[in-house]
Amino acid sequence: MTELQHLAGGTPVYIDRLHRFGTDAMLLSDFCNTHRLWTACDLGSGCGIIPLRWHDRGHRGDCWAVEIDPAGTALLARAAAEAGADHIHPITADLRRLPPELPRGRFDLVSCNPPYFTGGKVSAKPGRGAARHELLCTVADVCAAAAGLLRDGGRLCLCNQPRRLADCIAGMRQAGIEPKRLQFVRQRPDSLPWLFLLDGRRRARPGLELMQDLIIEAAGGGFSDQLLRIYGKKEADAGDCTGK
Repeated sequence: MTELQHLAGGTPVYIDRLHRFGTDAMLLSDFCNTHRLWTACDLGSGCGIIPLRWHDRGHRGDCWAVEIDPAGTALLARAAAEAGADHIHPITADLRRLPPELPRGRFDLVSCNPPYFTGGKVSAKPGRGAARHELLCTVADVCAAAAGLLRDGGRLCLCNQPRRLADCIAGMRQAGIEPKRLQFVRQRPDSLPWLFLLDGRRRARPGLELMQDLIIEAAGGGFSDQLLRIYGKKEADAGDCTGK
């Protein structure tokens, strides 16, 4: 069953049982800090939440959204058509074998919210296992795909669990992408990070900036000002800002 949601600026997002989005995708879309006219690509786009949020915040440059499941591509195509977002180009493809219509070496930004798990129990539900486990792609695959798309100085932004930080840094460097910004995400000020956001630049000089941690819940209760800004909400109507 398909469900319709709306972002803060009114952009529609269609989701279904398999193609949904969480706080991590919202945080990643904001972390990318996308310029209005950048050429961008979201790998493993699912329902297209990241390109749609960029659109909601004013991005109008060409934006490709690569998703291996045609059902996810169809959800994004429907939302983009209703939003008049003709600069968003949904593509059904495997990021390990990108189609020729994606211009190589020309992208300003590539984003990816990749599968987090390399081991453990894999869900038997259709689509669920591939979304959570590295069954169809690895971090190294994501970095290699991004390296082929990005111009020199172009950015790859991704998120993952802290235990995968070394894998992500190694994957970027192996692909010729230098990690430049790192931000940890905590549920509360006194809790350990559950997520990190990492920004790398193709063929850049070494030098990693550690940013101030992003906090989901305020110390006195409710959601933090940081999270409310990202969702474009005020405290009174922030009921659907949920942590992971």
